[in-house]
Amino acid sequence: DCRTACAVEEVLNDWKLIGNSAGNFSPEKGAYTSGTWGEKSQDIHFADFKFCITHYFLIQECEKDDEKDKFEEDTFPLAIQDLMCMNNDFPPRAHCLVRWYGIREFVVITPGSNCEAIISESKCNLLLSSISISLANSGCQIPMLVQVQQKWRRMYAGECQGQGVRTDFEMVHLRKVPSQYYHVSGLLDIFKSKIGCPLSSLPQVNIAIRFTYILQDWQQHSWPQQPPDFDTLLGGEVGGVEFGKLPFGACEEPVSELHLATTWPHLTEGIVVDNDVYSDLDPLQAPHWSVKVRTAENPQCLLGDLLTEFFKLCCRKESIEEILGKGLTEDEGKEINDIGSALSKLTEPATTVPISKMSVANMVHSARKHIRRHRRIDESPLNTDVLNSVLLVITKNLLSDWAQWSNYNLFLQLKSAPIDSLTYRLALCVCLVNYYHGGLRAVAHLWQEFVLELRYRWENNYLICGLAGGPPDLRCCLLHQKLQMINCCIERKKARDEARKVLEGSEKKVSRMSSGYLKSLSVPESATVMSTGSISTKEVSPGKSWDSWSDSEDEFFECLSDQGESEAPPADEEKDGSKSKAEGRLHPYNNMTLLNSSEPLYVPITQEPAPMTEDLLEEQSEVLAKLGTSAEGSHLRARMQSACLLSDMESFKAANPGCVLEDFVRWYSPRDYVEEEVVHKKDNTVLKGKLSARMMIPGNMWVEAWQTARVTPARRQRRLFDDTKEAEKVLHYLTMQKPADLTCHLLPCIIHSTILKLKEEGELPFIFVEHLLVILIAMETVITQARSLKAKFSISEMVSFHRFVTSLLEDPEVEVIGAGQGSTGRIIYRLFINAQKVNTWYGRKEERRPTVPDFPSPAGREILLRARVPRPAPYSKPLPQRLFCVLMREEFRLAGAFSSDTSFF
Repeated sequence: DCRTACAVEEVLNDWKLIGNSAGNFSPEKGAYTSGTWGEKSQDIHFADFKFCITHYFLIQECEKDDEKDKFEEDTFPLAIQDLMCMNNDFPPRAHCLVRWYGIREFVVITPGSNCEAIISESKCNLLLSSISISLANSGCQIPMLVQVQQKWRRMYAGECQGQGVRTDFEMVHLRKVPSQYYHVSGLLDIFKSKIGCPLSSLPQVNIAIRFTYILQDWQQHSWPQQPPDFDTLLGGEVGGVEFGKLPFGACEEPVSELHLATTWPHLTEGIVVDNDVYSDLDPLQAPHWSVKVRTAENPQCLLGDLLTEFFKLCCRKESIEEILGKGLTEDEGKEINDIGSALSKLTEPATTVPISKMSVANMVHSARKHIRRHRRIDESPLNTDVLNSVLLVITKNLLSDWAQWSNYNLFLQLKSAPIDSLTYRLALCVCLVNYYHGGLRAVAHLWQEFVLELRYRWENNYLICGLAGGPPDLRCCLLHQKLQMINCCIERKKARDEARKVLEGSEKKVSRMSSGYLKSLSVPESATVMSTGSISTKEVSPGKSWDSWSDSEDEFFECLSDQGESEAPPADEEKDGSKSKAEGRLHPYNNMTLLNSSEPLYVPITQEPAPMTEDLLEEQSEVLAKLGTSAEGSHLRARMQSACLLSDMESFKAANPGCVLEDFVRWYSPRDYVEEEVVHKKDNTVLKGKLSARMMIPGNMWVEAWQTARVTPARRQRRLFDDTKEAEKVLHYLTMQKPADLTCHLLPCIIHSTILKLKEEGELPFIFVEHLLVILIAMETVITQARSLKAKFSISEMVSFHRFVTSLLEDPEVEVIGAGQGSTGRIIYRLFINAQKVNTWYGRKEERRPTVPDFPSPAGREILLRARVPRPAPYSKPLPQRLFCVLMREEFRLAGAFSSDTSFF
C-alpha cells in the first residue's frame, strides 16, 4: 500500500501536479468538444502487477499564469467547481469521465495491457487507499480515479481532495434498468437518499435531460444505385453503365443511422413531471435539438472497386499466351501476316483510300476472325455482343473526332482555368507569394493591388489581358468567370463610347450640310417642323410599359453599326394613326414582305443578351423559383424572363413600320407561324398563314409584350446589360473576398498545375499510385454519403442546407437551429414519422398499435441531477453534488460525485 502510494506520488511530482488547482474561471461553452485534449502516460509497478497512470487535461489558451496566482483560501478545486458548470453538458466527443462528471482535468490508473482486471473488493479498496494517501501527501487537487471490474464495463472509482473538502466519485453499472428507476422521479429519489441532506427542506435540484432517438430505416428513400436493367449488356451488374463511362457511388446505404438528441438543459424538480404514468418530455417541445450520423464502415463503392481491380492488373506478370492459352493465339503464317497488315494500315498514311472511308473496326475484324476460328464460343472471356460493343465504343468516330481530343483541356474537368490564363497565373503567384514572401499579409496585399489594377482598367477602358473573349465560360472556376465579366463590361463600354463619337460626328456633318443648304434654298417653317418631327418616335402602346422593370431609366444602348442602316422614306399614316421612319435595319429577311404591305421584311439590329456568371444564374433561378406556381407568380415570372423578347420586338417595330405580330413571329419563331394551302372560288391555291395554337391562348405573353412594345431602335433602348452596374458589382465582390475565399477560388487551378507538374517531372511509383487510390476511394465515399444525406433531407439549393450536410459529415454533432420548429427540424420530424409508419405496417399484427407514435422509444436517456447541499452536517459548507444517469436498453449506469466538508463535520 505504501509502495504504491509512493510510486503514484512520485509520478505526480514529476508531472508537477502537486499543490492547489483552484481558480475562478469556467470553461467556455463547447470547449470540451472543440478544444484540444492532452494526455501523458507512465507505467508504475506494484509487485508483479503493472499499472498505467494517465493524465488527461484540456489545453486552454485563455489560461494565464497570473490567473493561476489568483487563489483564495475558500476557493474549491477546479474539478469540484466543474461539477456544477452547465456550459458543457453532454459533450458529443470526449472521454467518458468528462461526459459523466464534467471535469476538465483528471488522472486515471488502469491495469496494464496484459494484466487482469481489478475485480475483488479488497484489491479495489487497497488501491483507493493508496490513492487517498498519495493525494494527501502531495497536495494534488486533481481528481484521481481507478478503473475497476472488467474493462468493457468502464467502471471507475476515486476521489478529489481540496482544502477542507473531499469529493468521492462512485459508480453503479447494471445490465438492465430497474423499473422504478426508469423515469426522472425514481432517479430523484436515489439522488436525495444518497446525498442525505440534513436540512428540513432540500435545496432546489437542477435537472438536465437528453433523450436520443435513432433512425435506422431508410426504406422510403431510393436505392443508392439504379436497379439492374437486364436488357442491357451490363444489366446483370448493380450500377452498370454503358461502356466508355465510369460507374460511381455506393452499392449499399452509406448512412446507416441518424441520431437525434433532444435536450432540456435547464429544468427544476417542480417544473417537469416524468413518471410511469405521465411525462412532460415531448421531443417536439425540447428547446435544443442536435443530430449526428453514423456512416457505414467501408461501404462498397463502384469507382473504388473498379480502380482497385484495375490497379491489381499492374502487378500481374502473365502473358497473353498464359492467360488465353497457347492454342488460341497461334495461327498459320498467312493469318499472322493478315494481322500485321491490318496493324500497318492503322499507322500508314492513307494514300489511295480516303481517311473518312476507313473503318478501324473492319480492319481489326479481318485479322481477328482467323483467331476466332480456332476458339470455341464458350471459351471466350467476352461474349460476342459485349466484345462488339466495346470495339464500337473504342473506334466510334475515332478519326473524325481526333482533332477534338487533341485539344482536350484538363481544366474543363477540374473546373479550373486555361493554362497560362490570367487566373491560372494568379493562382501560381498567390501560392508562391504565400510560401516565400510573407504568408497571409503578403497574399492580402497582392490581392488588394490586383483588384485596384482591375478597377483602373475598367475606368480607363483597357481590356484585361490573358482572358478569352466572349461571355463568361461557365466551365471554368467562378473567379475566372468574374474576370471575364469585367472584360465584357469594358468591351460594351468601349463600343458605346465609340458609337457615341460616331453619332456626334455624323450629327455635326449633317448640321453643317443642312445649314449650307438652307442658305441657298428658302424652306417654309412648317416643313422644318415636319422634318424634325419625323425623327422622333411616338409611343403607340397604352398603359404601363414593360420598360418599367429596368432599373436604369436614363441609360440607352447604342449600336456600332448604325451607319449601315437602310433608311426608308416616310410611310403614310396607318390606321392607328402612327407615323414613323424605319430605323435600325440590318438586312432583308429571305425576300419576305410584310403581311399588310409590300414592304420588305427587315432583320433589325438588336441588343445582345446579357452575359452572366454561374452565381448570377443561380441567384436568378432562386428568385424565379420563389415566385411559386400560382397564376400570378407564373405571370410575373414570364414577364421577368421576357426582357430580351420585348427589346427585340421594339427593334423589329422600328425596322419594319406597319408590321404586325405575325410578321415578328415569322422572323423570330417561324414554327409558331403555320401556313396552309387554301383554295379560292376561282380554283386558285394560295398560302394563308396564322399563328400557332400556343400563340392564340388567351393571355399569351407574346401578345401582351407586342401590345406594350414601343417603336424604339436598339440604340435608343434601355440597356439589357448595364455594364456599369455589373462591373461595379464584380469589383465590389472581388474587394470583399477574404484570403481564405480567394484560396478556395484558386484551389482548382493549383490542383490543375500540380497534376501537370507531376506529369512533367516523371512517372509516379506504384506505391504512390496505391496511396492515391486510397484517397480517391475515401473521396468517393464522402461524396456518396453527402449525396445520400441531401436526398434524405430533400435539400434545396440554399447555402445553409449545404453547410448543414457538410457539418454532419465533419463534426461529431450538429445543432438544429430552431429545434423541432425550424425548417431542418421539420424535415427530421417527417423522417421519423415515415419510419414509424413503415415499422408499424411491417410489424406483426399483435404488435401493431391503434395509434402510431411520432417517435420511437428513446434509445438512450441521460439525466443529470445537480444540487448544492451541506454535507455531512447541517452546518457544513454547501457543496456541489452531482449524479449522471444513463438508461439504455441493456445498460443502467449511475455516475455520482458527492462532496463532503472535511472541516465542519
